[in-house]
Amino acid sequence: MTRKISITFLLLIFLQPLLVLLYLSFSTQWHYPSLFAHPFTTQHWQTLLSESSALIKSIGISIMISTLVSFVATGMGFFISRGIAYYTKSRWWLTSAYFPYVIAPVVLAVMLNFYFLKMGLTGTFAGILLAQLLITIPYSVIFFHSFWSSTILEREYLVATLGGNFMTSLRHAILPSAKGLLVVCYFQCYLISWFEYGLTQYIGVGKVETLTILVYRYISEANPYLAALAGLLLLIPPLVLLFVNRSFFIQNVWKS
Repeated sequence: MTRKISITFLLLIFLQPLLVLLYLSFSTQWHYPSLFAHPFTTQHWQTLLSESSALIKSIGISIMISTLVSFVATGMGFFISRGIAYYTKSRWWLTSAYFPYVIAPVVLAVMLNFYFLKMGLTGTFAGILLAQLLITIPYSVIFFHSFWSSTILEREYLVATLGGNFMTSLRHAILPSAKGLLVVCYFQCYLISWFEYGLTQYIGVGKVETLTILVYRYISEANPYLAALAGLLLLIPPLVLLFVNRSFFIQNVWKS
């Protein structure tokens, strides 16, 4: 009984922010402390479904950026971490991967913006991709570094002694052991990219409107109802990824 009460209490705490955002997305002219003595409307959701909706465009941009960034960052971090683990003795290479997280994203953006301006990438889709890769690839390198143990190296040697090349080793010795970590790293990089604001705002100079940028814009415009709708949309993909991630681990990792 106590366990059920605790679970229900935690569930209510977890759902409370979502319910508040859902409530505000249907509200109009709300004045504290009255909760229901004001008109409700579906106008904000109808705006979302319109062809010229900024929200729809920002969702598409955010999904495209996050998908590309997480895919590239996971793949590059996987192989870069292998090189650092097997072919370098200095800890400097791994330590340098922490650099993007030592300083604030906005400060990092200011430092990088000079080079982005020189390359003509400021305010472009490609510039946002590159900027986010500069923080997700180091994360991926740190994430995978501990995976490359002596056990994995011995498996690679075993495949090599049997006449296999690196691709054979990758397919039969490395990826089967790394599939769980690859999925987790992909999801983590996706979330980093999805919620990233500082680099995206500064490098994009407002021209590339991701969903996160749009939430802050609505807040600055004192439009809490559209901000609530955008914030609700911002939380849906992470919740879906969390559910998929949990299901993947239950079915493929913990049962193996």
